[in-house]
Order: sequence, then structure tokens, then C-alpha cells
Amino acid sequence: MRHSAEFEDLLRELAPQVLGALVRRYGHFDVAEDAVQEALLVAAQQWPVDGVPQDPRPWLIRIGSRKMIDLLRNESARRERELTDAARAPVADVEPVDGQDDSLVLLFLCCHPALTMPSQIALTLRAVGGLTTTEIARALLVPEATLGQRISRAKQAIRKSGVPFGMPPSGEQAERLAAVLQVIYLIFNEGYASTAGPVMTRIELSGEAIRLARMLHAALPDDGEVAGLLALLLLTDARRDARIGQGGMLIPMDEQDRHLWDRAAIDEGVDLITASMSRDSAGPYQLQAAIAAVHDEASTAEETDWLQILALYTLLDQLTDNPVVRLNRAVAVAKVHGPRAGLAAVDAVATDDRVASQHRVDVVRAHLLESAGDLGAAVEHYRAAARAATNIAEQRYLKTRADRIAQSSR
Repeated sequence: MRHSAEFEDLLRELAPQVLGALVRRYGHFDVAEDAVQEALLVAAQQWPVDGVPQDPRPWLIRIGSRKMIDLLRNESARRERELTDAARAPVADVEPVDGQDDSLVLLFLCCHPALTMPSQIALTLRAVGGLTTTEIARALLVPEATLGQRISRAKQAIRKSGVPFGMPPSGEQAERLAAVLQVIYLIFNEGYASTAGPVMTRIELSGEAIRLARMLHAALPDDGEVAGLLALLLLTDARRDARIGQGGMLIPMDEQDRHLWDRAAIDEGVDLITASMSRDSAGPYQLQAAIAAVHDEASTAEETDWLQILALYTLLDQLTDNPVVRLNRAVAVAKVHGPRAGLAAVDAVATDDRVASQHRVDVVRAHLLESAGDLGAAVEHYRAAARAATNIAEQRYLKTRADRIAQSSR
């Protein structure tokens, strides 16, 4: 008998595949999800006793199909015709056709443009990630009732849109893939640098984003931006263990113990981005991954190739028109041309309404003022950033930094 954790991992991996198969055959996303949950419950009860079936996926699909028909029988009379059609269909027809990866189709469906971004994130974590509503609500710091309503509305929006279950038409695939990449990226960011709450990181979110990116890369191995996103997540997450010190205190990259960085993840990320950029014109995720690779390959902070990072940020700025990219580029400008040049770059970015009110502007300005020796102004901006930050761990770091500088400059 396998360990219970192994059962959980296997069921979590299979759940989106089973859900995709049921939605493909029967439709009714919400009913299909209930059927999958019931099938998983049966598996959780039987497999520890009887053993895992030789091919567990078809087993779950068969059980899920029966549960689906039972659930449809309990629906109102308006679904009687659909029930008749479903009941007449052999269970074998539930299997994906033409080698289609239903997990991938399900991921595209969860990121449908009819849904808001928060709904896309919640539904992706629920349907493809296999997280419970309680787990998602806790991870996103949203009341469980609110999160449940968000997921319910997302399912209703998909049903009303009438979108068929399948990969998007060829003319829409690029735009839809961009939405999928963005959702995975945002899930990772919320896990790696939480926007609110008492802790800086939430591993369940960053880990799930990496799993989704791996799944997407396995399905689309020749897409450069998909490879770039996976590389970016691996190269960033590789620094996680060195990023938080005693008492949950944030440690900046240049002060981290690089022996704690995950070398296997770095090697995998570097290999991915090297292969990707050698065959494609670089997109935003590839460029961000390349920047992360330069950071990760430096043995010490002093050995970081900031000239290369500045060149990569310049290319990224040209592609994205993103003020956050320009703010990060300002740090690279300071490293190459001095803190005053970096501060001038920050001044140019700070007029952009998209970031003018964000505490990140004060963080970068404070860091560069500290580098320039203007300690009084640095303290002022660190404290302003702390007041505006919504994550408690980050607030504490910024306050501590300000207090330390103020004390040393007396």
C-alpha cells in the first residue's frame, strides 16, 4: 500500500485529466467537477485497501462518468434529453480523442477571456491545480465564501459563453496562450512575494505555478515563451531558501547565502532558456528568464554581470512598455553608471500613473539614495515604502532597514 501522500499526489495529478475528459464528453463544467470530486473520494477509500489500478486514469474516468450520469439524473427536467444522450454513450467514448491533452484544454478554458483575471486564477487553481476552495481562499487571503462565489460565477460565465471544449481556434491560440502564461506567472508571483498577509512567501502557490508551467511546457515543448516562463519560475524559485532569514526577515539578493540556492533548479532553468533563445526571437518571459539566469550564475553579488542585465532590461523595456520593467532597469543603470544615474531613471518612471502610487518606487529610490550616501533621504523613503507596503513581513524589513541606517548615521 502506498503512503497517503503518494495517493494525494497521484489523485491531484489525475483530477484535471478526468475533469477534462468529462467536460469534453458531457459539457456542464460545474456538474463534471462535482462528479470528479465524488470519483476521487471513491478512489481515496478503495485504493489504500485494494491497491492502485494498473491504469488509474481510465478507472477514475469510468467512476466519474457514472457519478456524472447520476448527478445529471438529479437535475431538473430541462436536462432530460442531455441525460439520455449521455447515458447511451459508452464510457470508453469519454477518453480524449486524437491524443488531445485534456489538462491543457482545461487550462485554456479556465483562462477564457470571458472571465476576469481573479476568476481565471481561482478557477485554474481549483480545476487544474486540484486545490480545494478552502486552500485557495487561504492562499489568496480571500474569505472562503467570496472565493466560492468567484469560482461559481466563473463557471456560469463559461457556460453562458457557449465555448466548446477544445483547444482555441488557430487564430485565437496566441492570444489565449498569452492569457494562460500570465495567469501562471501571477500565481507564482503571489506565492513568491505575497502582496499581503504576515508571511513573504506561500510555497503552495509558487509550487503549483511551476507544476502548471511544466505541464504546459510538456504539451508545447517548441514554444519559446512557454519554455521562458518555466525557466523564469525555476530560476527565481531557486533562491527561495536563501531569501528568508531568522524570524521571517527578508534578505535582499546581494546579501543572500548563495550556497543555499537550488543548483539543480538553476541548471534546469539555464538549460531551458539557453535552448529557447537559441532558436527563437526572445519574448518577455524569455528575457526575464535570461536576466534571472545572469543573477543566478554569479558566484557572488560582486561578480554579477550588470552590463548584460542592463542590455536585457533595455530589450525588455522596448517589448513591454511596462513601468515596473523600467523601475528594475533603473537599478541596473545604477549598477553600471552609478546611483545618481539610476535615480534619474527612477524619476522618469515615477511620473507614470501605473506605478506612481506603488511602494516599489520608494523602495528602489531608497536603495539608490543609500548607495549614493544620502542616508537621511534613504531613511525617509524606506519608511514611506514601509507605510505603503501591504505585506507584514516586507513592512518589517523596510522599517528595520530604515532604523538601521538612521542609527548608523547618527
